[in-house]
Amino acid sequence: MNTQPLISVQNLKKYFPVTQGLVFQRVVGQVRAVDDISFSIEAGQTLGLVGESGCGKTTAGRTLLALYPATGGRVLIDGQEVHSARGAGLMSLRRKAQMIFQDPFASLNPRWTVNAIISEPLRVHGLFKTQQERTERVQQLMELVGLSPRQINRFPHEFSGGQRQRIGVARALASEPKFIVCDEPISALDVSIQAQVVNLLEDLQDRFKLTYLFIAHDLSMVRHVCDQVAVMYLGKIVELGSKDELYERPLHPYSQALISSAPVADPHSARAKKRILLEGDVPSPLRPPSGCRFHPRCPIRMERCDKEEPVLEQAGPHHQVACWAVTK
Repeated sequence: MNTQPLISVQNLKKYFPVTQGLVFQRVVGQVRAVDDISFSIEAGQTLGLVGESGCGKTTAGRTLLALYPATGGRVLIDGQEVHSARGAGLMSLRRKAQMIFQDPFASLNPRWTVNAIISEPLRVHGLFKTQQERTERVQQLMELVGLSPRQINRFPHEFSGGQRQRIGVARALASEPKFIVCDEPISALDVSIQAQVVNLLEDLQDRFKLTYLFIAHDLSMVRHVCDQVAVMYLGKIVELGSKDELYERPLHPYSQALISSAPVADPHSARAKKRILLEGDVPSPLRPPSGCRFHPRCPIRMERCDKEEPVLEQAGPHHQVACWAVTK
């Protein structure tokens, strides 16, 4: 029996060089977009990755799939190392792992029909021999995500935002993957459409036993969709745990502030809820603070916080936190 998780991320880093000069460019620094993060996802589970804009969530998802080369660390998908894969091994990984992008307007080729967009993974991976077989499979996928097969020869601009995102979902499903990175798949959609797309993703997960990394900033949606939640701040994971543990008992001050800012539907509960307001702005990832990266804004910072960088430590059976005030 295979006991290892489907997705294993170990000390993953992604730094972007910063250069000066128009002709003779020289490197003057690096943006630490993702800086030494580790987590795992069991088959059939969903991990939510949350945090403010610019914290490194999308970069983490793209580096995980080798859309960006990693600066350091390892990523294993179904036991296969991602960033060292070449040739047939890389093609095998590409088939197992797909991505649904945030912007349904920019992620589809405007010059291709829906048939061409969804059938491209089928052609690349050689899943069907003839064009007729591929077209029939595209029609099946369109029905699966709630689109009419009669729209198969239309172009992306002829669809609404929600329909375009469904095309992106169908494209991701075409290669029959085990794992999908959902990069804020509903943030660019109208509120009335968001629940439909989330319900579609959940139905597909149940039907095909899919594993998701769900990147989002909507905390209420993450709690609804995910089994585990990882909180990112300035390239680091500061807290990781089961959704119930993290939402009912957030330990890191940044997690507490995030959860306190989430809107509540019940007006009585909303009035009773105390919101935590953080001071200052998010520091630049080009020059992150020493020690704990959150300490310039932390309301409970201690003397060691600006000197020593905390690491994720167990705070419960399914709960890890990187905070000196909690793990001292």
